[in-house]
Amino acid sequence: MISIIRKQNMPAGAIFCTLLALTIHQTLTTDVSPTVVTPETSSPPASPATPGPPERGSYNVTNATDTVCLLARMGLQLNISFISSSHGTTVQEVLNLHPNLIKFSGSCAPDFATLKLTEDNITLTFSFSLNSTSNKYHLSGLELSAALPDMAKRLDVGSTTLNYMVGTLGHSYMCQKEKTLSVTQDFSLNTFQLQVQPFSVNGDFGAAEECELDEDDMLIPIIVGAALAVLVLIVIMAYLIGRNRSHAGYQTI
Repeated sequence: MISIIRKQNMPAGAIFCTLLALTIHQTLTTDVSPTVVTPETSSPPASPATPGPPERGSYNVTNATDTVCLLARMGLQLNISFISSSHGTTVQEVLNLHPNLIKFSGSCAPDFATLKLTEDNITLTFSFSLNSTSNKYHLSGLELSAALPDMAKRLDVGSTTLNYMVGTLGHSYMCQKEKTLSVTQDFSLNTFQLQVQPFSVNGDFGAAEECELDEDDMLIPIIVGAALAVLVLIVIMAYLIGRNRSHAGYQTI
């Protein structure tokens, strides 16, 4: 006799409870991605935009008799490095000096002259020395004192062993091109359209002695012009030689 097992139908309530339990279990066991919190980091200081060429200013120094003894015309741009008080790191900044805000003074002696420019909390001092034996002068010193709002401490830098702007007594030194004068690791000066005469001033600038950069600009057109002249001469000579040979081929018999 074969036993027959009858499949008993599960009550509807039990089915609903089973499905609900499975759904809750699946929801509780589903992996939930943990929320990742990105730590906040302080961004480095943004590099300030480099300004354009500075405006050219005119400055002079008078002696005890109120006679002009030093003349200067130039645009000036400072390149400085300092510790930022807001970021605590070293930053580099390029600043233009503004002639309309600058107060100037100085002194003159037979073999030494100074020009002092002050704008707000910035003071820039030029020192010129004269060699009476060779009658040559030069920029021997540059000193900068600055207290900008973001500086952790005042910046005082300079050098008294420079050898820039070499000129002849009675003449002015000129450099129209932008030129960078390195002073210290934290300070250099860019000059634009510069003309200066620190000694033997007779009312106005003397004959200008140009810097190497300006001389190079004049030298290039001269070299190009000379090369073209030589090329034209070679062409003319080749033409004349060819013409003479052509005539030689038709001699009268």
